[in-house]
Amino acid sequence: MILLDGKIAASAIKEKLKTQITQATEKAGRPPHLAAILVGNDGASETYVASKIKNCALTGIKSSLVRLADTVPEYELIEAIKKLNADDHVDGILVQLPLPAHIKEENIISVIAPHKDVDGFHPVNAGKLMLDQKGFIPATPLGIMLLLQHYHIETSGKHAVVIGRSNIVGRPMSVLLSRNNNPGNCTVTLTHSRTKNLPDICRQADIIVAALGKPGFLTSQMVKAGAVIIDVGITRVKDETKLSGYSLKGDVDFASVSQTAGYITPVPGGVGLMTIAALLTNTYEAFLNNTHQ
Repeated sequence: MILLDGKIAASAIKEKLKTQITQATEKAGRPPHLAAILVGNDGASETYVASKIKNCALTGIKSSLVRLADTVPEYELIEAIKKLNADDHVDGILVQLPLPAHIKEENIISVIAPHKDVDGFHPVNAGKLMLDQKGFIPATPLGIMLLLQHYHIETSGKHAVVIGRSNIVGRPMSVLLSRNNNPGNCTVTLTHSRTKNLPDICRQADIIVAALGKPGFLTSQMVKAGAVIIDVGITRVKDETKLSGYSLKGDVDFASVSQTAGYITPVPGGVGLMTIAALLTNTYEAFLNNTHQ
């Protein structure tokens, strides 16, 4: 079994980006700028945003954080986004999800200028992905593709099973794996909560992407020998042995599946780190487009 270490792959991507950003900054007279909006003070969201800001600094990207109360009216959040849209020195915008229940995520995502939508959630970018046109790809699926590329995983002609059909991971992942590209050229089965005989389908897979948010869902009995296992799940589970009071668990039962799989990602230390690397990559691309480089 070979561990698909997100720390190693993400570090390589960030080192390359750091060099590219240094050169592009000298040419443009300013660094790339990523603006993040955080609504409320959810613990997990705070952690994610802090990690993104830290990694921006490590690669030479300027970051700014707009904090809004969890009681903020939807129209005020929209106005904050429009202000960033109009700022020529802001290259990328992300709104940390999830949002409070009184705010409709689709309304917020659609307000972000598509050319600054480094999360890749805007309908324009989703449409470009479907049509195989250049646009921003959601960070987690892009990060997975970058991970497969880093470890030279052969995907052409393979049967890939994606578990989960979210617009953020599952659906775009199925499109990316099926594209005429490298990595890509898979025959993809997109599964979900209504899929019948899911264990049988998984046992046929050369590649499994588990993105359903259920800790330990994928077991060794669902995996054929030598399969490539990508674990997207990351759920906080109570754990009294930890100082924090919880552990992070993936959708894959790592202990058992690692005995069967040929390749597997850890949680933490896998897809999560690649998601941030992909976000930085998208921000750099947005900067190049904005500064006409």
